[in-house]
Amino acid sequence: MSWLIFLVWFGNIVCDTVGQLAFKGAATEPDEENKPQSLFQYWLALFRQPLLWLGIISYVAEFLLWMAFLTLVPLSEGILLGSINIIVIMVLGRLFFDEKLTSMRVLGISFVAIGVAIVGAF
Repeated sequence: MSWLIFLVWFGNIVCDTVGQLAFKGAATEPDEENKPQSLFQYWLALFRQPLLWLGIISYVAEFLLWMAFLTLVPLSEGILLGSINIIVIMVLGRLFFDEKLTSMRVLGISFVAIGVAIVGAF
């Protein structure tokens, strides 16, 4: 794997992870003073959250990096290498949002990591 492919792939992972975590943070950030009373008020409050906009910007950057990545690698490899995002997001979800990592999820993470390592090696 060339340095350019690695950098684009790494940038994609970072942008996807930041986007996912920002969306989760925006959706779960408590606002006790201005608790929305309706769905419309909830969405208005959500659109005022900087984390939502960070997530949107990250997703746009991730989309552009993903398109660049797919121009550099075959789709069959790109999809497998893109799966590493699942691992990163699950681990950081545990760290930042105290989400549970069950034994089945850890097993799944292990299978994804092994698959990505095999694809990356060849």
